Amino acid sequence: MSLIGKAPVALFNALSRERDRWVLWLPVVFATGIAFYFALRFEPSWWTGPVATGGAGVVAWLGHRRRQRTGASVAFVLVPCVFITAALGFSAAQWRTSDVAHTVLTERIGPTIVTGRVLAVETYPASRRVTLDRVRIGGLAPQRMPEKIRLRLRGPQPDIIAGGWLQVRAALTPPPPPSAPGAFDFQRKSWFQRLGGVGYGLGPAKILSSPRQDQWAADSTPPMALNPLEFLALSLAKVRQSISLRVQAALKGTAGAVAGALMTGERSAIPVPVMESIRDSGLAHLLAISGLHIGLVAGTLFFGLRALLALVGPWALTYPIKKWAAAAAIACAFAYALIAGATVPTQRAFLMVGLVLLAVILDRRGLSIRLVAWAALAILILQPESLLGPSFQMSFAAVTALIACYEVISARRRFGEYADRSVPPWLRKAGVYLAGVALTTLIAGLATAPFAVFHFNRFADYGLAANLLAVPVTALWVMPLAVVAFLLMPFGFEALALAPMGWGVDVIIAVAETVSSWSGAVTLVPAMPVAALVMISFGGLWLALWQRKWRMFGVGGIAVGILLAALNQPPDILIDGQGRLLAVRGADGKVSVSNLRRARFERGIWLRRFGEEEARIPWPKTGTSSDKRLTCDLDGCLYKTRGKTVALAFREGALAEDCWAADLVVAVIPVRQACPAPGGVIDRFDLWRDGAAAIWLKDSDLKEGNVKEGWGIRIETVNGVRGRRPWVIRPKARTKKTPET
Repeated sequence: MSLIGKAPVALFNALSRERDRWVLWLPVVFATGIAFYFALRFEPSWWTGPVATGGAGVVAWLGHRRRQRTGASVAFVLVPCVFITAALGFSAAQWRTSDVAHTVLTERIGPTIVTGRVLAVETYPASRRVTLDRVRIGGLAPQRMPEKIRLRLRGPQPDIIAGGWLQVRAALTPPPPPSAPGAFDFQRKSWFQRLGGVGYGLGPAKILSSPRQDQWAADSTPPMALNPLEFLALSLAKVRQSISLRVQAALKGTAGAVAGALMTGERSAIPVPVMESIRDSGLAHLLAISGLHIGLVAGTLFFGLRALLALVGPWALTYPIKKWAAAAAIACAFAYALIAGATVPTQRAFLMVGLVLLAVILDRRGLSIRLVAWAALAILILQPESLLGPSFQMSFAAVTALIACYEVISARRRFGEYADRSVPPWLRKAGVYLAGVALTTLIAGLATAPFAVFHFNRFADYGLAANLLAVPVTALWVMPLAVVAFLLMPFGFEALALAPMGWGVDVIIAVAETVSSWSGAVTLVPAMPVAALVMISFGGLWLALWQRKWRMFGVGGIAVGILLAALNQPPDILIDGQGRLLAVRGADGKVSVSNLRRARFERGIWLRRFGEEEARIPWPKTGTSSDKRLTCDLDGCLYKTRGKTVALAFREGALAEDCWAADLVVAVIPVRQACPAPGGVIDRFDLWRDGAAAIWLKDSDLKEGNVKEGWGIRIETVNGVRGRRPWVIRPKARTKKTPET
């Protein structure tokens, strides 16, 4: 057999030697099918996933009939099984997209009267945000009514309680599209949340009915019957809101807001400067209810209840109090997960902690990397779209890396074997604990860094120092008191635990503000391409999931991903989808934006994707920029780099000359005349139809064939990248007015 023919056999023989680790790749392959579905630029036919699954199943069955145990036989079975799993992931994502289908607004509405039932209330420092269902919008036909909307209410407002009904005058819009090609897609997220519109209220809302009232006001619509899921969701929302209010009443100010976030997962009340300090210091994970919080709640209850039961001699000698404590801890951890909103990290943490405690009940071994695999698969089956979010990616990256690293460490030597026996035991234990915190922080930080850079374009450089101080305070002080506060709330004595808990929260805030104030606390990184994240993720999984020496090939995948990220170039020009804002890149890579007052949200996202905190080069109203790339007058600007000239037209007067002198024309106004620019024209209608546009300019030869490519111009638009998917809102076609009309 030739060398080429032997390679596949050798590969599958190596795979056979790690047969016990195959199951760990089940969620990875399942996730690959999900990722392939979301990467498409069109919505596939409903039968695509089932047909692919069935076809791969037939091939796997035929391969299974071959009883030989050769590498080729394993390949003949294993490869179709991989395709079956990926096809099942594809089908799960396809079904989920269809299952959540709902009506979405396609154009701006209002101001008009909006009535609905309050599903959730989020309290911000200067406003409130409410989510409404069973919506009625004045002037909108019933068949065009969205299932849920979200409104921002500013100014003085009445007490709004989840489960009540309100009426408010508001302006509504469809969920906004990404601010740039490749940026966060809020429309996709809204689709899977069944959120059909967003907006803001004008003036105070009117409470039509509170959850405690049985009758509505005379001018309102009577309430409808609740199904069990709606009743559970509204009950949890009311409990969450009640806990937040009671915590903030006992702990005033920032400490109350942070304590409320730790107990309910509701972070909206935290002041923006404090939240930025927490992020910049690398402590944001403390506010995401995840393994640390669920584990501490379950552990505190498990050991505390077991200790109390052990005090009763006959029970301790007769009954399995350890199993009783584990069962109670599972129930309480589940309740805490529901109160905290059951986000993806919370779900992962509860599944893992619950299985560990279930292992205690069944007298089995608990924590293992298989537990992570099954938790990931369960979440992906129920919520395939969670794969695309930072919560899922960072949560599972951290816990997978931690378990894989501690598997290697435990297979060699324990921490205690390195300790100096002459050191007092309490000091030795404290040192081992701090070393464990430091190692855990380092591993988790390295594992989640690529995802933090991809989604947030920032990396906290001093996260290790902040976590060494804040994590012990959270684990040994804050969260145990939070558990006590939960237990005392039914009796109205929660303030006894919340007061000392607030002292610990103050320590965490002080650590965050101190560390974030250090010079160079945050490194800003330009946007990373998807291919780079995929390579880093695959390399990391290869390194973590296998056990033999060939796992080190994963380092090569990580290196390729880092190289792709380093070689990636941000666009030279960005144009807002509404023509309000433009940005260009200077000779030194710094950014200049056309307006510092308009489209502040989009401007912030653009600068973050360029890896900058603020625009460094002033946009000249008239004249030439300092790097000589941008020349402007009142009608428009000319941007010149790499031998290309791009005209940025603000008024029609600029088109007469720019259409003949520029390689590409970008106009924030409609272009109704012939424009022979070799690279084409992007005008107001194109932006309205295709969304924000990004332009890359490069040196090239005119002999390449395609006009735009030949002129070294690459253009990406928001809707061009996303394609035609159910969550992509495309504007309705408008009839262009002719000069005669």
